[in-house]
Amino acid sequence: MAQRGGVVSSHLRFGAKVLSPQITPGTADLLLGFEAAEGMRWRHMLRADGLALINSGRLVPPVVDLGLYDYPEDPVAAVRAAGTRVFSFDASAIASELGDARLGNSVMLGAISDYLPFSAQVLEQCILKRFATKKPALIELNRQAFAAGRAAAAQAAQAA
Repeated sequence: MAQRGGVVSSHLRFGAKVLSPQITPGTADLLLGFEAAEGMRWRHMLRADGLALINSGRLVPPVVDLGLYDYPEDPVAAVRAAGTRVFSFDASAIASELGDARLGNSVMLGAISDYLPFSAQVLEQCILKRFATKKPALIELNRQAFAAGRAAAAQAAQAA
């Protein structure tokens, strides 16, 4: 859907007792915005003391390019203005510096890794395992992206 300009939203719930895969608006602990305007769009899902980790990079969708919608002037500032704690950084630029824009996903997963109830190493190994048999050349790039995301989130947290 996202490649064709559609909206992609995923909910992830885990714990001792999960009754539904859907997260009720206003109850999410964490919001991971892979794109600035999408982070703004889904801010309402966070609880009052939740944390939004947002890629400040702009990935303007086709509907904006076609003139059907306007892109928000400063989506990250809008999320902050709503009283949400936000750590933002340009994951898209980090991924491009590493040589592949698709690494932005691993950058963002690295960013969230220190805010989950299990170790960052567990998440990193799950990500890297995905490439072990099919594309081993991508293991090191994704390891670097994951580490860069952790560093970017830590730096954004210090700045906030």
